Amino acid sequence: SFKQVIDFLATSAFGPLIFVALYTVRPLILFSAAVLTLGAGFLFGPVWGVVLTIIGANLGASLAYLIGRYFGQGVLESESEGGLAQRYAERLRNNSFETVLTMRFIFLPYDLVNYLTGFLKVRYSAFILATILGSLPGTIAFVLFGASTDGDFSGGLPSLDPAVLIASVVIFVASLGLSRVFKARESKRAAA
Repeated sequence: SFKQVIDFLATSAFGPLIFVALYTVRPLILFSAAVLTLGAGFLFGPVWGVVLTIIGANLGASLAYLIGRYFGQGVLESESEGGLAQRYAERLRNNSFETVLTMRFIFLPYDLVNYLTGFLKVRYSAFILATILGSLPGTIAFVLFGASTDGDFSGGLPSLDPAVLIASVVIFVASLGLSRVFKARESKRAAA
């Protein structure tokens, strides 16, 4: 049953490993990252939920990046000045960290960014550092939201821990504010 699976993941020594493994292969099956991130908070609490999500999400991002890099051989490698795609590809290559960080802060589809940066052969070190930093506010907010729930869903809706829920909402609202700042910067840059 669903409750047994939850109990196993939350109490077994293998639970965290299974969770990280699921998060790592998640881009291949296009399962919702939000569901897993919320589940991490619910299953492992706020601290371990964040740690396990960061590990799993970045392993999954790296896997998608490597797949994109493998299948992106020779695409958009010409130096010709071309359309918007060529200009953005050059920007990604020449200013990888800031561009990926911006893409994370403005909430572009997570898996799309992973595959695209590999496809365009963005430096891995810039990609992974920007991914870790750029997705951290959203990760913390979603894990805290999951951690704010208390119960096993067998008797209806679970109760909520108000302090953890408020922390989740504050961090989420702050990340939305940060997103707006980065979107405005991106709009100005595109207009220039």
